[in-house]
Amino acid sequence: MTNYSHDPRVVLTLDAGGTNFVFSALRSNQEIIEPVRLPSNADNLPRCLQTLTQGFQAVLQKLPADALPAAISFAFPDPADYVHGVIGDLPNLPAFRGGIPLGGYLEEQFHLPVFINNDGNLYAYGEALGGFLPHLNQRLAEQGSPRRYQNLIGITLGTGLGAGVVINGTLLRGDNDCGGNIWCFRDKYHTDMIAEESVSIHAIKRMYKEFSGEDRPELTPKDICQIANQEAEGNQEAALSTFRHFGRGLGHALAFALNLVDGAVVIGGGVSAAHPLFMPDLLDELNGTLNRFDASPVGRLIAEAVYIDEKSDAKALLEGQTTYVRIPESTKTVLYNSTKKIPVAISSIDTSFAINLGAYNFALNELDKAKN
Repeated sequence: MTNYSHDPRVVLTLDAGGTNFVFSALRSNQEIIEPVRLPSNADNLPRCLQTLTQGFQAVLQKLPADALPAAISFAFPDPADYVHGVIGDLPNLPAFRGGIPLGGYLEEQFHLPVFINNDGNLYAYGEALGGFLPHLNQRLAEQGSPRRYQNLIGITLGTGLGAGVVINGTLLRGDNDCGGNIWCFRDKYHTDMIAEESVSIHAIKRMYKEFSGEDRPELTPKDICQIANQEAEGNQEAALSTFRHFGRGLGHALAFALNLVDGAVVIGGGVSAAHPLFMPDLLDELNGTLNRFDASPVGRLIAEAVYIDEKSDAKALLEGQTTYVRIPESTKTVLYNSTKKIPVAISSIDTSFAINLGAYNFALNELDKAKN
C-alpha cells in the first residue's frame, strides 16, 4: 500500500452533515488548518451550493503560502453515483433531490479534480492507509513477527451501521457504489429486518425501553452506558442486556462479511466508546458455531477473532501455535502457523479525522493512477 504520510500534496476535505458543513485541508496525512464550519442550508440548493463554494474558498485563504491544492475529496451521504459525482435523493439534504452533479459543479468552480465517496468507505480507507492497519503492522514488525495484514473492514457505530472494505490497499466500491453495505444484512433477532435495526443509536434506545419497560425517550446511548456502569440512575440489568444484544447483533453481521473479506476489523463512531460493554458478546458471536444437519458444529469463522488493544502483545495474540514441519524426503523444515487469527480493534483516532484521512489518501491514489 502506498504511504502518503510524507507526501507534500494538499487535498481539501469536507465533513458533510445535515446541519453543518465542516471544511478542512490535509497534507502528509495531517490536518494543516483550523476547520471552517458553516450551516449547510440543506433545504435550499442555491444557498447550499453557495455554502460549499464559500467553505472551500475560506480553506484556500487559510492555506500556507507553499500549500498548493491538488484535489478536493470528501464524503457525502448515500444515495449517490460517486464515480460520476452525482448526488441523489438524500433525506437529510433535500436540496439535492433529483440528482445533482456536485462533483462537476465543484470542478468548474475550483478547477481541481473532485472525488466523492460515502463516509463508511472513506473511514475504512483512512484506517487502512493511515490508521489502524499500518499501526498494527508496525507493532507486529517491532515485536519481531513476520505476520502482516493487508485487508480491513472498517465499522462506524452511530446513527446507523456504517462500513467499508479495503482489500490489498484498494477500496471496495462495487459496480453500483454499494460495496461494504453491511447495514442491510439480515438482523440477528428480527429476520425480516436489516442488521441496522439492532446496531444503531435508535436500536440501543429501543432495546433499553423493551428490556426495562421504561419509556424514557430522552436517554441517549451515552446515558444508557452510564446506567450500565452504575454512573446514572436507571435499570442496570436492562442497560447491560441492551449492549450485550447490540454486540451480538454486530457480530452476526460481521461474521458474514469476514467470511468473504478475511481481514482485520476496526470499529469507530460515537457508540464505540461503549466497547467494554459490547465487545465480549461481539467476539463470542464471531467465534460461535453453527450446525450441520448431522448436528456437528462448524465455526462461524475459519479464523479466530481476537481483540487487540494498545496494551496487548499483538504478536502473542495473533501468531498462535507456530511450529516447524519437515519437508517429506528432505532434512529441510518450513515454518507452519497452524492457527488463523482476525484482529478486532477499537479505533484510536477520531472518526471524522479518519474519514478525512481516507478522503486524502483516496484522492492522491486516484491522481497517481491517472498518471500511470
